Amino acid sequence: MTAGITPRLRVLDNAVEVAAGAAATGERRNHVRGDGDGGRLTPAELGGAGLGERATLVQFSSAFCAPCRATRRVLDEVAGMVPGVRHVEVDAEAHLDLVRRLHVVKTPTVLVLDADGAIVRRAVGQPRRADVIAALGAAVLPA
Repeated sequence: MTAGITPRLRVLDNAVEVAAGAAATGERRNHVRGDGDGGRLTPAELGGAGLGERATLVQFSSAFCAPCRATRRVLDEVAGMVPGVRHVEVDAEAHLDLVRRLHVVKTPTVLVLDADGAIVRRAVGQPRRADVIAALGAAVLPA
């Protein structure tokens, strides 16, 4: 951990580590699938948005999707709390090639990428903040 991290961020960082440990031992059940499909995304595929230093939350949305707006708020909040995490929103209708390749069948769909762009988690529907934080643990902690 770096110097200057506030106590709130330290607690959140510890929560990510604990959640990752629970997920690794099979103690946590939620709506976030733990099987990244082995795919990888590049900044170019994300519309030029760079990857987060530690992880990236990729949200596939559509214009008239009410849960997408709520998901955007949750992901923005989590990305703002965890250093090195970026939230990128992708318009599913404008990126149909990517939607097909990644088998996105519903919006919102959230992919959690590690620092190299590898997909490590996937959630379909509106995720809870606690589930997003737990999923980030798989992306930011070494295997």
